[in-house]
Amino acid sequence: MLESLRTIDDVRLNFSVGAGYFINITLAMIMFGVALGIKVKDFKNVLHSPKLPVIGFLSQFLALPIITFLLVILLKDNITPTIGLGMLLVASCPGGNISNFMSSYAKGNAALSVTLTAIATLSAIVLTPLNYSFWGKTYLNILAKSNHLAVHELVINPYDMFRTVFILLGIPLTLGMLVNNYFPRLTEKIFKPFRIFSLVAFMAMIVGLLHKNFDNFLLYIKFVFLIVLAHNIIAFLTGYYFAKSFRIKGSAQRTITIETGIQNSGLAIVLLINPRIFPPELAIGGIAFIAAWWGVWHIVSGLILSISWSFYRPKS
Repeated sequence: MLESLRTIDDVRLNFSVGAGYFINITLAMIMFGVALGIKVKDFKNVLHSPKLPVIGFLSQFLALPIITFLLVILLKDNITPTIGLGMLLVASCPGGNISNFMSSYAKGNAALSVTLTAIATLSAIVLTPLNYSFWGKTYLNILAKSNHLAVHELVINPYDMFRTVFILLGIPLTLGMLVNNYFPRLTEKIFKPFRIFSLVAFMAMIVGLLHKNFDNFLLYIKFVFLIVLAHNIIAFLTGYYFAKSFRIKGSAQRTITIETGIQNSGLAIVLLINPRIFPPELAIGGIAFIAAWWGVWHIVSGLILSISWSFYRPKS
């Protein structure tokens, strides 16, 4: 499998500057729409009842990156460096923008889901760059020491990542919450249209990336599909059993499972097309295809899990 995959590390993204600006603006609007559903009280809930939000938060930003790191080290003889970096980048991102809908449909704890979205999105401004920088550098160092072919020219700069994430998450999040707080009637009118727009825009962003690199996508999809499938299942299991280890069951356990398994891979794609973080001359095909296919697959897997859970109520 590794021999067939090895050439993926030589793939460079085929993407214009104009398309890059479009993706940046699209993600910012998506995050503005997400913020319209976040209220200040969602942060206050953490202070009043911290156990569930804290455990859900740790599942996303501590447990999943660690489990993913162990997974890429375990698979280092069967995957390429950029594939491993792609898995680590996705695991460093916050929950996806459709997790609230899926959690509610799965008879999960809707209030907990919204609270986790709020604190995860805000925390991602700092934790996504830090997590990816730390685990990514550690992974590359291990590959170098074990005489694996590594992407030595790739310098992971947490400052550049922080600045990009702050602009694309922090500013839209702040504006969306301000609109929600000071213009509640307007928020009621535009919230649902923005939710629909978010899903359509996200899928359009993924399709656009895959279309521009379609030949390479067809060449590697059979390998990328299996890797993303395994990683996504492990992400769901991480959330499920991490919650269970703290004796959390029922609807809250379902929510933590979904929040951990649904990742904002759109943010990963935006980071990939930022020339200050990943210069265009770098071959990062594995990272790009992992992030793009995650964006498609986690919607499918999340819906399958949500629909399955919707048929019966969780135990108290």
